[in-house]
Amino acid sequence: MKTTSKAIILPEKQALTVDVEDYFHVSAFENSIDKNDWQSLELRVEKNTYRLLELFEKKQAKCTFFTLGWVAERCPNLIKAIVDQGHELASHGYAHQRTTGMSQAQFTADVSKSKQILEDASGEAVIGYRAPSFSINDSNTWVYETLTELGFEYSSSTYPIEHDLYGVPHWPRFKYQREEGIIEIPIPTIRKDEVNTGIGGGGYFRLYPYWLSKRRIDEYLAAEQQPYSFYFHPWEIDPDQPRVAGAPLKSKLRHYINLSRMEGKIMRLLDDYQWDTMKSVYLKGDIK
Repeated sequence: MKTTSKAIILPEKQALTVDVEDYFHVSAFENSIDKNDWQSLELRVEKNTYRLLELFEKKQAKCTFFTLGWVAERCPNLIKAIVDQGHELASHGYAHQRTTGMSQAQFTADVSKSKQILEDASGEAVIGYRAPSFSINDSNTWVYETLTELGFEYSSSTYPIEHDLYGVPHWPRFKYQREEGIIEIPIPTIRKDEVNTGIGGGGYFRLYPYWLSKRRIDEYLAAEQQPYSFYFHPWEIDPDQPRVAGAPLKSKLRHYINLSRMEGKIMRLLDDYQWDTMKSVYLKGDIK
C-alpha cells in the first residue's frame, strides 16, 4: 500500500525584532560604565537604527523595535520614523535595568515611564515588552502582574537556555498565555537530548557562520512548525563604535566579535525569509 507523508506547512512570515539601545547600555558593560556618564557619551544608536530602517525598507521587511525610553527621550524623530514606516514600537524598559535587580515598585516606575514616553512620541499604543537581558525568571514572576496592569498584551522576555547571565531552560519554549493574562513569547531554541540551544540571534548569530545559523532556523521551522523570531541590536552593525577599555575580557569578546560581518549577515537573513512584526506574526486573533 502506498503511503503519503504529511506535508510540512511552514509559517509564512517570521518575526524580526531589534532591541533599540546603544553600546554603553548593555549589561556586559554595566560595571564598566557609570549610568551617570551616559549623557556625556557619544550617541550612536540613532544613526545605526536609521541604517536598519533603510535596510528593512529595501528588503520590504517589517520589524518590532523594543526601544529604551532613555533613547526615545533623546531621539523622538527616530520614534516617529519607526511608526511612520509601518513598524511596531514596543518597550525595552527605560534605562536597561535588569528586572531581577529591581523591586516591584522600581520596575513599575521604570516600565510605566518608558511606556508613556514611547506612546507620547509615537501617538500609538505600546502593547509589547522585552526585559533587558531576558531577566524574568522564577524569582520575579510578579513582573507579569505589573505588565498586565500597565496594559501590555505580550512579553518576549525569556530565553529557555542555560546561560551565565540569564536563562530559564525549564520554562516553555513556545508562545503561551500566562495566568496573569499576558502572552509570553520565548526566544527560539532547538532541542536535542533534552538540551535547548539558542538560535534567536544576537551574539550567537555573530559568532557562528551564516550557513549554520540558517540550517538551525530551517530545522526549527520544519520540526516545530512554529513561527521563528530573531533579535539583534543597532550597535551590532557598528564596528567603529568606541571600545570600552576597562571591561572584562569575556565581555569584550562577546560584544565585539564579528561586528564587521553583522550587516552582511542581516542582509542575507532578510533575503532568505519574510519578516513581519511580533504583533502580526504571533498575536493574530489575540489582540484585545
